Amino acid sequence: MLTVDFSRFPLAPGDRVLDLGCGAGRHAFECYRRGAQVVALDQNGEEIREVAKWFAAMKEAGEAPAGASATAMEGDALNLPFPDDSFDVVIISEVMEHIPDDKGVLAEMVRVLCPGGRIAVTVPRYGPEKVCWALSDAYHEVEGGHIRIYRGDELLGKMREAGLEPYGTHHAHGLHSPYWWLKCAFGVDNDKALPVQAYHKLLVWDIMKKPLATRLAERALNPVIGKSFVVYATKPHLPAAPAAEADEPAAAPATKTTEPAAGKPRKSARPAAKAPAKSPAKRGASSTAKPSAGAAK
Repeated sequence: MLTVDFSRFPLAPGDRVLDLGCGAGRHAFECYRRGAQVVALDQNGEEIREVAKWFAAMKEAGEAPAGASATAMEGDALNLPFPDDSFDVVIISEVMEHIPDDKGVLAEMVRVLCPGGRIAVTVPRYGPEKVCWALSDAYHEVEGGHIRIYRGDELLGKMREAGLEPYGTHHAHGLHSPYWWLKCAFGVDNDKALPVQAYHKLLVWDIMKKPLATRLAERALNPVIGKSFVVYATKPHLPAAPAAEADEPAAAPATKTTEPAAGKPRKSARPAAKAPAKSPAKRGASSTAKPSAGAAK
């Protein structure tokens, strides 16, 4: 089940993609299927090992096109082990609500994203998340749990401060908000409550079968109670280097002389300035996070 809508967030074969705080790898797998060169990074070693197994299985089954590549690795979101401008695309889904230094994570993502690159950020939506917090302290007062609730304008403001240019937003998983409200009401660790079990079966059926009825229902519910808030943004290109100013006085005309020339005059040409080279996210890799509450497993 994807939170990022790839019809709004186009991905080309060969794009270098970082799925930061990849968790179980759902977005990384989709990018791999689309022919990208994917790095799935998380601080949870157990999940990373599982993602690596799935990458190998996908390759063996021929699910990824030629030229695609996939790597799963442990890492810290506040100290990414990549040079500047390493990726064309960065995805961080249901992670930033776990990390105290969210501005630091944004700065690292902008650093490794190439000029003109694209980023997708998803977090729990303010309204549905407030209901969960009101119904259950255990929902968020756990190690690695949610430490903040974002308002949409707050997240957009932080992304702009980091140097990104948002170009689109939407809400996702409208069918999932009631599930988490039930979980919070009956106990987040109580999977035996009949309403929780029944609704979970509905969500699994919806994910597996994708019937038209639930697709239409979710489309109607997303603007109202969508569980996730999704933002798409780009990193601006660097400004072009200013052209060298020809402010030196013109050379005086040469005069004739009876003495032999000492040699050919040296050319005085300033090389043109080169434009910057184009190079190319539940668990934030800098937080010990449990599986995100943004979607039912």
